[in-house]
Amino acid sequence: MLNLSVTPHADDFAAKVQGIQLGTQLSRDEVEQLRELWHRYQVLYFPDQPLTHTQLEAFTRAFGNFGHNPYVKPLKNHRHILEIRREPDEEVVPFGSSWHSDWSFQVRPPSATILHAKVVPPIGGDTHFVDGIRALETLPTDLLRQIEGRRSIHSARKSYSREAVQAGGQRTSMTIEPNNDAWQTKLHPIIRTHPDSGRRALWINPVYTIGIEGMAEAESADLLARLFEHMLQPGLIYQHQWAENMLTMWDNRTVLHSAKGGYAGYQRIMHRTTVAGSIPV
Repeated sequence: MLNLSVTPHADDFAAKVQGIQLGTQLSRDEVEQLRELWHRYQVLYFPDQPLTHTQLEAFTRAFGNFGHNPYVKPLKNHRHILEIRREPDEEVVPFGSSWHSDWSFQVRPPSATILHAKVVPPIGGDTHFVDGIRALETLPTDLLRQIEGRRSIHSARKSYSREAVQAGGQRTSMTIEPNNDAWQTKLHPIIRTHPDSGRRALWINPVYTIGIEGMAEAESADLLARLFEHMLQPGLIYQHQWAENMLTMWDNRTVLHSAKGGYAGYQRIMHRTTVAGSIPV
């Protein structure tokens, strides 16, 4: 077993983990120890982890099969790694800047996202995370009654339809590949039960959740707006600062995230993988 140094943040949401080199081959017991920490804190970050593409892939595979990453062209010869890149002169908003859970429009959205920092700007570029578990635990009773047992509608249309990509401006450092599949919808429970920990979370997001099953559009939009307002309270948000060679992994089944800007004139490069997930229940 690993002798780790674990430093949790407020309310046990996110933790810094030291005392391990992720580029080495981890034993089954070591992976399970990290998995337990991941389920407990939801967001784990590991400073000082220089990794090759192959090492990043091996670390990801230790937690399960790779997830499917649509709409974004991966690195050449590494089809499971996306390069999240923004050049100093790009004027488009940072990739992933709106609050979301990765690929929640899929039948089986990823269980984990893993992000490895390669080039970190001297200012800005933080990633913010929302604790969906505490969001549900602190939800007012009247809102809880309205969503118990309900399902939400998820779609990629606002981000990856041809119309959305065209309206979003020219992105020169990443290749976005829109297609008509973005208009498809999937139904997922608004309150999701974690398949491993059994913890329940409020599981909707402003990017991919476009409605609530069985509700009129205006009524659905009003309820979602109230839920998002609750979720995005400062007390539920962890603001993560990056450093070069830092690896961060988070639980898509309970967490929302948003990539912040504030680094115009500087380059930022991250490499991202996902771990396959299960059908939300």
